Amino acid sequence: MSQLRIRGGSRLQGEADIQGAKNSILPILAATLLTADQVELRGCPRLRDVDASIHILRDLGCRARWEGENTLLVDTRALDGCAVSERLMREMRSSAIFLGAILARCGQAELSYPGGCELGPRPIDLHLSGLRDLGAEIDDAGGVLHCKAPRLKGREIVLSLPSVGATENLMLAACGASGVTTITGAAQEPEIVDLQNFLSACGARVSGAGSSTVSVEGGRPLHGCTYTVMPDRIAAATYLCAAASAGGEIFLRGAREEHLSTVTAVLREAGCSILSDAAGIACASRDRLSAVRPVRTAPYPGFPTDAQAILMAALLKSRGATVFEENMFSSRYRHVDELSRMGADIRVSGRAAVVTGTERLHGAPVRCTDLRGGAALCVAALAAEGETTVREIGHIDRGYEDIARDLRRLGADIVRL
Repeated sequence: MSQLRIRGGSRLQGEADIQGAKNSILPILAATLLTADQVELRGCPRLRDVDASIHILRDLGCRARWEGENTLLVDTRALDGCAVSERLMREMRSSAIFLGAILARCGQAELSYPGGCELGPRPIDLHLSGLRDLGAEIDDAGGVLHCKAPRLKGREIVLSLPSVGATENLMLAACGASGVTTITGAAQEPEIVDLQNFLSACGARVSGAGSSTVSVEGGRPLHGCTYTVMPDRIAAATYLCAAASAGGEIFLRGAREEHLSTVTAVLREAGCSILSDAAGIACASRDRLSAVRPVRTAPYPGFPTDAQAILMAALLKSRGATVFEENMFSSRYRHVDELSRMGADIRVSGRAAVVTGTERLHGAPVRCTDLRGGAALCVAALAAEGETTVREIGHIDRGYEDIARDLRRLGADIVRL
């Protein structure tokens, strides 16, 4: 099995391009089912989760093929199924997003509960409740979702919390419903806006994405399009934190600071110099970082839970102590034990973790516990003395096209073995 070998202690220097967004491309791939046409997706990242989505599309009778490095052609005209196997559903948590699209296209769907990183309970109750509001009949006995919706009808749906997955699933289902659907309490992430932009390019009438209320005028035939996926804000945050951790000066082409301003604000507070324009983001870290005010994860536009472990890793050698409060997932400190192997001083109590900066970190054999926890180990290894081996990197491959390649371009001593 592959692993990463990282030799720390060197400052970073260089430029790298930011891949297309993982959390955008997955709902967009599900949305291609609504078109019954061919779609050309540019800037599509080559990830394990993208491969899983392609397998689902092909299993449903669709065609998908790569053209060049990062262009994916998807043709859903030959769709001939409405059931996704348990094996494919278990490959990733985001597979639940196919439910709304299949229902809208076929009027029925059969899926098992999805898999993915073990970050604590992430029920899809809001997805199912919203789909029932649109007229779907759902039987979830035995861990398999048997869904029927010969006629979806638009209506107002109020989400009790801003679930990204539920917002996206309901947007897709609403495209196939008659009348207008209004989603109140919607998630506001940039990836929701990207999904709206894709649907609009296919002929849908969707508005309000980026706010707490999204409106969808359903029942319109959709067509194919050519679309470029937004850059991945969490990948950008990872490489900014890598520079903060190791020190040095880097430039990330394509990164958009408006998508990760809460992260850059914390890095500036810690002592980094960050400049951005339409071309990307530059980050310089010249001195030892300082501890920052408490970091509390929250739905967008709050601090992203996906960046919590990565920022934690960047602050392991800071002056002082920083408090983290994880409010999104109950098991998102699983990376702490692995960071401790490298000399990190982290104490966890419930949802809180206190990171006390230490002057030295040392290389160690560590393993990935989840996607972002794995990236955090890489960030920490860059600031550690000696060699770190990171095992079970399949988690990292779910969300990073080639983290070793990108970090090498930024001057890191890292290889995939």
